[in-house]
Amino acid sequence: MDQTPRILSLYLGKRVLITTLVVQVALTIPVVLSALFHQLPPAALRGGLLGPALVGTLPTVTYIALPISVGVAAALEFSRMSSEGMVAVLYSLRLSAWSIARPAIVCALAATAFGYFCSCWLAPRYVGAMHDVLNVIRHSLNHRMLEPGQFYSFDEGRRIVYFERWETPDIAANVFIRQRSAEKKVEETITASRAEFRRNDFSVVMILTHGQIQSRPDDGRRVRVSDFDEYAISLPMQGAKALPSRNWKGVFELNMRDFLAYMKYAMVDRRNFAEWASEAVKRLVIPALALAHTLLGIGLVLNVASATGRRSAAGGAAVAVLPAVHIGILVAAETLIRANPALAIFVIGLALAEIAFGIWLIQRQTIGDAKRAAPAMPALAGA
Repeated sequence: MDQTPRILSLYLGKRVLITTLVVQVALTIPVVLSALFHQLPPAALRGGLLGPALVGTLPTVTYIALPISVGVAAALEFSRMSSEGMVAVLYSLRLSAWSIARPAIVCALAATAFGYFCSCWLAPRYVGAMHDVLNVIRHSLNHRMLEPGQFYSFDEGRRIVYFERWETPDIAANVFIRQRSAEKKVEETITASRAEFRRNDFSVVMILTHGQIQSRPDDGRRVRVSDFDEYAISLPMQGAKALPSRNWKGVFELNMRDFLAYMKYAMVDRRNFAEWASEAVKRLVIPALALAHTLLGIGLVLNVASATGRRSAAGGAAVAVLPAVHIGILVAAETLIRANPALAIFVIGLALAEIAFGIWLIQRQTIGDAKRAAPAMPALAGA
């Protein structure tokens, strides 16, 4: 008998999937929260930037953490089965190591497919949202993040804004603005008692009330002073529907077709090619580590731990190998390839070697079990 019973396959597959989900959540939430808290100031929360930042970060963290999640889940499940003597029972039913590992391998293949979906479509589509948020933070493009008592520059320094305090989250008091119009060739100094920031779809309109405008022409003529009850100024800030657009686009934001087409342009410059190669390895190699880690984890546990549960500690130690391997490949993909793009071949070789080593370990266990299960040859008469 070499076919795993269907009910047993479903049982093992369900346990691996549930453990994968638990490990994935345990890995993803701390990484995402630490990234957000590290890069976002407290004012970003009241500015409504947490949601776009989360959308931009979660897909990338998901496909990077998924391989180690499914690998550890499969290794933990096989370590539990070994410690409880369940593997010995399955061997007694004449099930091979490949038959026992098949449900976990199917789960790993499903995780690999989902990882490619995230790395090749989902992450490139939404990762730009995080960089849009960082652009807003660096250039003070969200009015709720502005701090009183500071000067803020907009429109490449052509407009300076200052206010004394916030009355409400959208109304500032004692506002000072200095702006220069290249078209009118006039420099204006505006003071107002209050300013209300009103968002439209794609920008912010600042409504000034009860103030004064001093206009000084560039030709040096006399200053013109005028009072106003209400005056509106449009600011290139975060609107209600979208974040302000950036004037650049990273290679990590390209869809898969454009990403592959960009290769011939990236090869012209070594730095651009190194960035492209690093992104290519992360998109195309990291998801496949779900299968690699699963094969290696199962192979290590079956070969190191005892099927009857007498060496359960050894199985737990084998599980600890997987995070080290995963982190090593991630560091190589992120740093070594950026230093030398040719090292991408080395990283790909590491992933393939891990798959091959995992297959060899499981096959070695299968051959060993077959030899142990084979009946001894009877002794010949007269020998």
